[in-house]
Amino acid sequence: MQEQAPRTFRQRTRRITVFDGQDLKKAILAGAAWLEQHREAINALNVFPVPDGDTGSNMSATMKSAIRTIVDSEETSAGVIAARIAHDALLGARGNSGVILSQTLRGLAQGLDKKATFTATDLAAAFEQASRMAYRAVLKPVEGTILTVVRETAEAALRSAEKGDDLVTLLQEVVTSARHSVARTPDLLPTLKQAGVVDAGGQGFCTLLEGIWHYTRGEAGGATVIPTTVATNQPAIDAHVKKGRVTVEEEFGYEVVFLVRGQKLDVEQIRQTIIDMGGVSTVVAGDERMLKVHTHIATPGKILDYGVSLGSLTDINIENLQEQSLTYAAESALEHADEQEEETVQITTVAVASGSGFEKVFEGLGVSELVSGGQTMNPSIEELLTAVDTAAGKQVILLPNNSNVILSAQQVKNLTNKEIYVVPSKTLPQGIAALLAFNYAADFATNCQAMTEAIEHIHTVEITTAVRSVQIDSVTVREGDFIGVINGNLAVAGQDIQMVLQDTLQRMQIDNYEIVTLYYGADVTAEAAQETSRRIKEQHSHLEIEVVDGGQLYYAYILSAE
Repeated sequence: MQEQAPRTFRQRTRRITVFDGQDLKKAILAGAAWLEQHREAINALNVFPVPDGDTGSNMSATMKSAIRTIVDSEETSAGVIAARIAHDALLGARGNSGVILSQTLRGLAQGLDKKATFTATDLAAAFEQASRMAYRAVLKPVEGTILTVVRETAEAALRSAEKGDDLVTLLQEVVTSARHSVARTPDLLPTLKQAGVVDAGGQGFCTLLEGIWHYTRGEAGGATVIPTTVATNQPAIDAHVKKGRVTVEEEFGYEVVFLVRGQKLDVEQIRQTIIDMGGVSTVVAGDERMLKVHTHIATPGKILDYGVSLGSLTDINIENLQEQSLTYAAESALEHADEQEEETVQITTVAVASGSGFEKVFEGLGVSELVSGGQTMNPSIEELLTAVDTAAGKQVILLPNNSNVILSAQQVKNLTNKEIYVVPSKTLPQGIAALLAFNYAADFATNCQAMTEAIEHIHTVEITTAVRSVQIDSVTVREGDFIGVINGNLAVAGQDIQMVLQDTLQRMQIDNYEIVTLYYGADVTAEAAQETSRRIKEQHSHLEIEVVDGGQLYYAYILSAE
């Protein structure tokens, strides 16, 4: 007797045709919980083997923010719940993946707007709107990312709705499509295939959908995610170093601005000396190796002579205020007659920084507000917005200083009444270069242009330790290797940190540059950093090298070349 194949039984699933606001709330809570449970696995999908893969953390944090005001809500309208989720997701969005996720939720909310309940057909239309909003969030959409997964799940939802499927079946089709879409991302994005991973953002979105699907099936999708309070970094910065706090205190003279590089520069002593020489509106900002000086004085020559005695001068700018001052004073008296005692701030700066040393550098250069975060902890849109609103100026220049923070920073422009410009700085050294290009006397547009141009001349090298083995292009990396990254691109790997650093500098053609700033991390001693500087100098004697305590985590060295 021929043996029969075993029969396959499918679990009988419940049918749900309509969701209300409470159903939507519970489904989203389940999705957020499932995402949190798989956060670290998603983090591990980083293409580069650097120790700051945080896509899972960013998406989970975004969802924690999204649900923070609906957890205890008894609202029954699906449209109202969806709107609250979208609003809070936007404020809490972190990193590029978090911003795209927030825009996806915004599209869903638009699709469910004014709907007390919704059907499978309504949800499919909302998924389609979510896909459109996700693509709009990115200036240059790339396939093989979370965008592809969102689009293909929306297409699956439409096909399911057209067949007359209920909500449970539709979500099953959506999850199946999402899984297949994620699996195909390496075929669409060569860097994923080389790294042997799928797209982390796409996997995060798929995981969120899986949690929602678990809820609709009546399964336990994980523990409830308790939203955390978003902390905002609002350091107090001395008023005399704040950007834009410049008033004309005398009617005649010259404005003198220059950058001085030297050794053991004393900020307070230099500022007082310039004031004693007759300088007014004097701002001296920086550290013991590099300062930016701004002052108004009748005889600019003696200020420049004094500057030369301190070190090497660059970026010298002298403006004659003789013909401008009387007009300025008259206009100022008319505009601010009732605020003669109050200093007026026009332009201020907000910067994202990570590492105690880097934070001190930014404070010394006069940044108005600092937001803690960067490579290993992308700040939320809400944190950036709070810093912008706290800054005194009506015009704010925002420095994200990380490629994964730029998209978040751009969202702030739509959330405040202030005029915002985002300098697309991808690294901390680029942010420092932008601040050095700030001109106290220039208007907003001129400063925005100058600061954007300044970052284009800065090249950044990062030295860190690989967290897993991988081969990307011609670089073979083993877990535990030191790796060199040039402007965000993996360049060198090896077991000797000094050899990796030297090889990385050779790859970036360091001999074409003149000035290198070596920022050493929290796990590197000052003595070791000085020894590294000495070795670089031995190989490239023409370089002017500055060693600065960056205090950054995970990255032994960050180098700025110009």
